[in-house]
Amino acid sequence: MTSTAFDTNVTTITAQHLINGQWLGAATTERMNPARPGELAALSPSGTAEDVDAAISAAAAAQPAWAALPAPSRGAILITAGNLLIERQAAIAEDLVREEGKTLAEAKGEVKRASDVLRFFGSLGWAATGEVLPSGLPDTTITTRREALGVVGLITPWNFPIAIPAWKTAPALISGNAVVIKPAELTPLSATHLARALQDAGLPAGVFNVVHGKGRVVGDALARDPRIAGLSFTGSTNVGLGLQEILNARRARVQLEMGGKNGVLVLDDADPRKAAQVVAAGAFGLTGQACTATSRVYVTPGIREAFLEALVAEAGAYSPGDGLGSVDSGGARMGAVVSRQQFEQDQAAVRSAVERGATLLHGDYDGDPTGALYFPAAILTELPFDDAAVTEEIFGPVVAVLEVPDYDAGLAAINDSRYGLTAGICTDSLALATDFAARAQAGVIKVNRPTAGLDLNVPFGGVKDSSTNTFREQGRSALDFFTWGKTVYTGV
Repeated sequence: MTSTAFDTNVTTITAQHLINGQWLGAATTERMNPARPGELAALSPSGTAEDVDAAISAAAAAQPAWAALPAPSRGAILITAGNLLIERQAAIAEDLVREEGKTLAEAKGEVKRASDVLRFFGSLGWAATGEVLPSGLPDTTITTRREALGVVGLITPWNFPIAIPAWKTAPALISGNAVVIKPAELTPLSATHLARALQDAGLPAGVFNVVHGKGRVVGDALARDPRIAGLSFTGSTNVGLGLQEILNARRARVQLEMGGKNGVLVLDDADPRKAAQVVAAGAFGLTGQACTATSRVYVTPGIREAFLEALVAEAGAYSPGDGLGSVDSGGARMGAVVSRQQFEQDQAAVRSAVERGATLLHGDYDGDPTGALYFPAAILTELPFDDAAVTEEIFGPVVAVLEVPDYDAGLAAINDSRYGLTAGICTDSLALATDFAARAQAGVIKVNRPTAGLDLNVPFGGVKDSSTNTFREQGRSALDFFTWGKTVYTGV
C-alpha cells in the first residue's frame, strides 16, 4: 500500500506499517483464509524494535500539537473517519471475513460497530471534561481538568479486529493522545482499514501509527519504552499479566482485558426454548471466539431435559461454513475457526473431555475433509465441576452443561472461577434476577440475554483474572484511562 486512495471495488491484500503518515515495510508474512485452504487472505510486514522506536518517535513529536487542537476539532476527524468506514463497509467486511473467518453478517456488524464507536467518541469533543467546585477559602474558585497521558500503546486481538482497535483508539485520540498500535498478526487488514479511514479523515501524520508483527517483539518493545505512558491490552491472561509486570516496574499506566469462562444459570421457571436460544447465541455466535462467550451452563433439575433438547436443536442451526455465504441464501450461520492452532485447541478440548467420560450431545470434532477450519457447535454434559472443559478457557464453540440442585448452588458454581468477565441468568423471577445481579462475581451481568454482546456507551470490563479491574473500556468511562486529573485553585 503506497497511497491513501480507496477504491471500494478493490479487495485489499497488503498491509504495511503506518509510521509518521507513511506506509512502510515489506509485506512478507502470509495470512491464509481459514475457510478456503490455499487462498491468500493478506500479506503484512514483521515489525522490529526499530520500527516501534520510529513509530513512538513520530507519535511523541506529533502529540503536543494534536493535544493543543480544540477537542471539537479532534472529534470532527473521528466522526469523519466513522462515516468513511460506513461508506466502505462492504469491502472492509469482506476483507475481515477472509482474514478472520467470521460470517459476512457478523463482519458487517463489526464494521458498523467500529464506525459507531468513532462517531460516539467524536461527539464527546463537545462534552465537558472537568468540574467547577466550591472552595473553603474566600475569593477562590476550584476547577478540575483532564490532561492527555501523551503517547499510548495499544495491543489488540484477532477476534474483533476492527471493533477493538476502534474502541481503544477513539477515546485515546479524543483525549489528545498519540497512538502506536500493534494489531493481531492474524488480522492485519482490519487495522489497516481503520488507519486509512483516520488518515483520509485528516488525522495529522504521526498521531496514529501502526506496527505489525509478533507480540514478543513489537508488543514487548512497546511495553518497555519509557515514552509509552500507558498501554491498553486485550488478549490472553498469561500475556496480559506479563505486560502488567513490565509496565508496573516503571509505574506506567496499564489496562488489561483478558480471558473469560462465562457461565449462565438456567432455572426451572425459565422457558427452555428461549433459554436455549440465549445460550446458543452466546456460545456459538462468532464461532465462540469472544472473551464474553458462554462456555458453561448450570441447569436446575426441573428444566434440564427440556433445555438440553432445545439446545441441541439450536446447535444444529449453527452450521459452520464459508463466512462469505449469506444465511438467507443457505450459507453458514457460523464462520470458520480463525487458525489451525485454534482449531486444534478446540478439537483437543472436546476429545479429551470425551476421553475423560463426558457425553458429547452435539458436534463432530474430527474436522472438515477439505481442510477448511470448520468446527461444529459442541455440547458437553456429564462432567465434574472441576473438569478442564468447565474451568479452562477454550475460545471456541464449545459449551459444558452441568446440573445444580437449586439457585444458590448455581450461583456458587458461577462464582467458582478464576475469571469474572460476564455472567448470565435465565429466569422469570425478578427477585432472583436482582439477587444474581448483586452477587454474581463478574463485570457484566446479563438477565435473559446472551453473555456476548455489548453496548458501546456503557462501561465494559471484568474482575479476577479477566481484567486489571481498574479502568473500564467503552462509554465515557474509557476516557479515564487515557487522561490524568488536575485540580486548579484560582484566587482573585
